[in-house]
Amino acid sequence: MKKIILVLFFTFTAFTAAIAQRFAYVDSDYILKHIPEYASSQKQLAALSDQWQKEVDGRFQEIDRLYKAYQADQVLMTPDMRKRREAEIVDKEKIAKDFQREKFGPDGELAKKSTTLIKPIQDKVSKAVQAVAESDNLDMIFDKNSEVIMLYASPRYDKSADVITKLGLKPGVFAK
Repeated sequence: MKKIILVLFFTFTAFTAAIAQRFAYVDSDYILKHIPEYASSQKQLAALSDQWQKEVDGRFQEIDRLYKAYQADQVLMTPDMRKRREAEIVDKEKIAKDFQREKFGPDGELAKKSTTLIKPIQDKVSKAVQAVAESDNLDMIFDKNSEVIMLYASPRYDKSADVITKLGLKPGVFAK
């Protein structure tokens, strides 16, 4: 009998504690669309990415042109000439792949530039989210767009507009 009462007491206590917690969520994409610095940094990153991609494409087109010329001339070449041309093509391909990795790899220049441009914006949004959570006395705020699966969320718990206001922006007015 004591065990049953004890189990019921702990179950009731845990249930009450779970109900007492206050939750809300924000839509980070919606918030970021309002921030002019984010829009300009996205444009800057896209321009840089396009520029580097054109350079990478140009290098691979040059390699393709060299390979086709090699195939056409292969019959007329001596074995020594073939080896030199093959080595030249392989070297150019290695250089092009290294360049591509240097610009677009996980530790590449594009990733580093993205971090330097977007990290301050993320920090600013994070501080605003924390301020909204503290002012509304919330225990947890989820991001609607993160890995946490949210199957349903009542709009009354959406604090995105409050975060946008805390950032000094107007909800519904997107940055260009």
